[in-house]
Amino acid sequence: MALDVLFEDNHVLVVNKPAGLLVHGDETGDITLADLAKEYIRQKYNKPGNVFVGVVHRLDRPVSGVVLLAKTSKALTRLNELFRSKKTEKTYWAVVQNRPKQEQGNLVHWLVKDSSRNITKAFAKENQAGARSELNYKLLSTQQGKYLLEVNPITGRPHQIRVQLSSMRCPILGDLKYGAAQPLPDKSIALHARRLQFSHPTLKTPVTVSAPPPDTPVWALFRQLK
Repeated sequence: MALDVLFEDNHVLVVNKPAGLLVHGDETGDITLADLAKEYIRQKYNKPGNVFVGVVHRLDRPVSGVVLLAKTSKALTRLNELFRSKKTEKTYWAVVQNRPKQEQGNLVHWLVKDSSRNITKAFAKENQAGARSELNYKLLSTQQGKYLLEVNPITGRPHQIRVQLSSMRCPILGDLKYGAAQPLPDKSIALHARRLQFSHPTLKTPVTVSAPPPDTPVWALFRQLK
């Protein structure tokens, strides 16, 4: 599988992850985005031995879109701090099966993750066991009874966008775990990390990288959007 490279220099590598590919290894032992990135660097630069690739953030396996990787340990440390201190801006596109009652809004929930089932529950009221989670959304387009939302998460919690949109009765297409009516043919969910804005770890200049959505029937409905 070839990497879809969106941006690269000596310190960072930004790629468009396909749905279905793990970012980092798990108990399945399946090949990961990190594995592919190491092989890409090894071949492109003819590097023998071990190649350093640092995973800065993750996307769920069935999610596609922008993933930022570090090519040096210094870059990884600095980028991790940017994400920890919420100094990045992430934009997602989600195709949902119901029209939201309001075309734009702000959602705040307390999320509790059940690790044994790998599922997250959202509570509208403060829950001591939960992590406060917030996002903004707006309706971008409607096509054939499907609704494209632009989502800007303010916090970064496991499954946050998936469970928060489901909580307002707008489950993401294909996301059976959070209320979708049926799976998508490729087992993906219609959630795409569309854009990432961050400060370069060494140059300190702003970097904005966008990823085109997958070439699938669901996303083809909204192909005219830039």
